[in-house]
Amino acid sequence: MTQALEATARLYDDAAQEFDLAAEHCRVASSHFRNNEIPRGTAHAWAAYGHLIAAQEHMRDQAREHATRSVPQL
Repeated sequence: MTQALEATARLYDDAAQEFDLAAEHCRVASSHFRNNEIPRGTAHAWAAYGHLIAAQEHMRDQAREHATRSVPQL
């Protein structure tokens, strides 16, 4: 595997990890909301959103990399 492909694979691993963390925060948030623990639920909801943003940034980086290497077919 080339270094570039390994870097791309790591980028997707990182994005997947962020999605996993977001999902876990969502599960915790739902539990807190069910227990009427609004501030705690909100904190986890925002943490989940932060992980989604981080995952999106990883994927945006890969899209930019792809754009620099793509040759338009006109």
